Amino acid sequence: MTWTEQVLRHASGLGDRAAVRDVRSGTVLTYARFAHRVTHAAAGLRGRGLRPGDPLVVDLPPGCALPLAVHAAAWAGALVLLGGSGGRPHRLAISYGRRAMADTGAQEVFTFDRTPGTTPFTDLTSAGEVEFGPIAGPALAYPGEPLRSLADMAAERRRVAARGLFGMDDVVLAAITDTRRLLALLDVAFMAGARVVIAHEPTLVGCRVLAAEYEATVVVAPRELGRRLSRGIAPRVLDDTLGGGL
Repeated sequence: MTWTEQVLRHASGLGDRAAVRDVRSGTVLTYARFAHRVTHAAAGLRGRGLRPGDPLVVDLPPGCALPLAVHAAAWAGALVLLGGSGGRPHRLAISYGRRAMADTGAQEVFTFDRTPGTTPFTDLTSAGEVEFGPIAGPALAYPGEPLRSLADMAAERRRVAARGLFGMDDVVLAAITDTRRLLALLDVAFMAGARVVIAHEPTLVGCRVLAAEYEATVVVAPRELGRRLSRGIAPRVLDDTLGGGL
């Protein structure tokens, strides 16, 4: 089973159950909607000329758009350059308008808000769908680091998921600002069928309020914040390395 297949494994069974909620934008993606947008946006990217192994920059802040963009690109067969090109030449990028205004070096930029000179990400989802993603090849690269293959990503996610950190009954409050760690958390939570609530600019008081409001059963936060949270709230608290798993 490939990296993205693992993440989408519960999509058909959980259907209209919420997979992720963004407290800032109010966006909610169900498991079915997430899978639909990933597989259809992948088809849209291929229709724009993306070929297996082509680099594609994903430069997005924490939020619902992050896993959508990364897995659509990966399902289409792209090498995802998360957070920047790392000096690698690229033709396509996925961003927000305010970020896309900077010189990305890409010929075409897909955005999650309407910005002159860019293409709305939603335009990608009007095509058909890609039923089967690639099973081998490059998958992900962070600036200044070697690229990681689809096999690498699938193996890492399976290793973390095997620890049983989350279950289908869990509501996970993600108090994480690092996009790399948030992506990993979302992947592992989706693999378990959990629901994720994404907090922005998390504070001690903010996390306590959100944990109560959304009836969170698990809070994932940077170590120092997590240490302080563990003193005063009922949910389990994990640090943003998922207990050292990342």
